[in-house]
Amino acid sequence: MTAFEFEAELWLYPGKGGWHFVTLPAEVAQQIKFLTEPKRRGWGSEAVIARTGTTEWTTSIFPDRASGSFLLPVKAEVRRREKLATGQAIRIALMLDSA
Repeated sequence: MTAFEFEAELWLYPGKGGWHFVTLPAEVAQQIKFLTEPKRRGWGSEAVIARTGTTEWTTSIFPDRASGSFLLPVKAEVRRREKLATGQAIRIALMLDSA
């Protein structure tokens, strides 16, 4: 399983739903694009296992045209457990879920 670690800011999507995301650093996004190109899923999403602090969750990352990177959604349960706030820099461990 391919893994990445990085720090990025948690931000709130300005539209409906109150979705919170982390934008992956450009160098991480480029590596993921290179590794996953042959088996790209619908909408260009990739299944991942993410961890911040002691909380781990299964989700998908989604391509973002504006940044040229991927967006990682951070669930409300994760934000509550880890006491995360919008604008906070958080450490993420991300593993491509090849299952």
